[in-house]
Amino acid sequence: MSVRLRVAAGNIAAYGLYLKPEHSVINDLVTLLAFPAMWTGHRPSEIVSSFAESLLALLRVEMVYVRLTAELGAPAQCLRVSHGMQAQSAEVGESLTALGNEPGQWPRQLTLGTGGQFLSIEPVRLGLNAPLGFLVAGSQRADFPVQTDQVLLQVAANQLVVALHEAQQRRVGEEARLRQVIDCIPNIAWCNLTDGSNEFLNKAWGKYTGMAPEDSTGWAWVQAMHPDDLPKLMTRWMGMLHSGEPGEIECRLRRHDGVYRWFLIRAEPFLDEAGRLSRWYGTSTDIDDRKQAEEALRADVEDRKQAEEALSKARTELATVARVTSLGVLTAAIAHEVNQPISGIITNASTCLRMLSAQPPNIEGALETARRNIRDGKRAADVIARLRTLYTKRDVQPEPMDLNEAAREVVSLSLSELQRNGVILRHELAEDLPPVKGDRIQLQQVILNLLRNGSDAMSTVEDRPRELLIGTEPDVEGRVRLSVKDAGVGFSADAAARVFEPFYTTKSEGMGIGLSVSRSIIEAHGGTLWVTRNEGPGVTFAFSLPSA
Repeated sequence: MSVRLRVAAGNIAAYGLYLKPEHSVINDLVTLLAFPAMWTGHRPSEIVSSFAESLLALLRVEMVYVRLTAELGAPAQCLRVSHGMQAQSAEVGESLTALGNEPGQWPRQLTLGTGGQFLSIEPVRLGLNAPLGFLVAGSQRADFPVQTDQVLLQVAANQLVVALHEAQQRRVGEEARLRQVIDCIPNIAWCNLTDGSNEFLNKAWGKYTGMAPEDSTGWAWVQAMHPDDLPKLMTRWMGMLHSGEPGEIECRLRRHDGVYRWFLIRAEPFLDEAGRLSRWYGTSTDIDDRKQAEEALRADVEDRKQAEEALSKARTELATVARVTSLGVLTAAIAHEVNQPISGIITNASTCLRMLSAQPPNIEGALETARRNIRDGKRAADVIARLRTLYTKRDVQPEPMDLNEAAREVVSLSLSELQRNGVILRHELAEDLPPVKGDRIQLQQVILNLLRNGSDAMSTVEDRPRELLIGTEPDVEGRVRLSVKDAGVGFSADAAARVFEPFYTTKSEGMGIGLSVSRSIIEAHGGTLWVTRNEGPGVTFAFSLPSA
């Protein structure tokens, strides 16, 4: 609704002198004098709003308008109107401002809105020596203001100034006490303006940087930041200023002796009573010790990772040594396995020549012997391939595999040696055994070690059959178990506790690394290898692996 001012033409007819009863004026003065005490502890905005409401009822007027020209922590202007009146404080303020800076020279009538309602107005300055603004009261009475109204308005204006000054002094005192508290904080505390420049720094800043707080305001604080961190800091800071959202960032801050230390900077926006961004408050906390600990932890983790890689490599090397060592023991078995198909090839080749030299040549017989040659050649190639795979040094290659199939291949390779040592091998391989995930060659090396240990344990047995049982079965919790049970001489409880120790052996010619390497391989696959003494003669070695 528009508000316009105009000077009434001519004299306005008097409606009669409006005078309050004496006891009513005294009551009003007592009420006005009590205003500052009523507003003790209130914020300036609450004081101005409550003052306008109270004065509107006390003077029985239709409008009270307050405009402040000094920074007292209160709104710049406040308007209150009686029931039935409609006006906006901004419109009233613009209209009054257009009349100039001397309220005493203003016309004393104005018209509100399109209804043409006249108001008689009375402006009063707030403050004497240094004007803080002005108070304007408006009434529909043509004789407003009478002398009583003027006195009450002047007293009300003085009481408002007193109340605002007291509120300001309380705020200054509270700020001083708060400043003392903030200066006692060991962390750096600060306040920045909405453009990002600094307004306040506590004593911790000067104690750490050696820079005086008054010399660090504005943008001078950036001089203490590490040059390498400054671009990232400014990008983050400008983003927070633009979004108005709280945030934090880590950067290095130069100490008074030139040493840079890591700090965590946290910033929080502060909104005024109208919800507008007013300031940024924040803290800067020294986290250099934490950063150093994190760096040391990262280095420790890296060293541990390298140690684990070296251990894995050493385990692979040791497994290779164990395989090569067992190669000497299996030389006879290798010769037997390869010699059989080679002998067959020679015999078949001789037969093929005789059949082709006959008159007439026996073509069908020659073809059959040639087919036998191919069969025996493939057999020899398979034996050599298995041997090369088993004794080749290579990286671990885990894959889903059938433990039964892996066991059969090892048995096929070592069967001749076992028979030569008088060992009767039996196997109980479970059907539908779940697959396991692992390195086929390393797991076959473990099975081969267990078979060899079982065979060696029975080398001196003469009073009973040298029976060796290899078996597989599903284990608990979805795992798969393989066991090798012998009927050998066994060993004591003390030996059972040490049998997996590196270089510990009960054999006169053993190296003591086979079982240690085997346990390392099984544990690297997430499994467990153990030994138990049988109720009868001998022991049982077994390992359990998670199924794939």
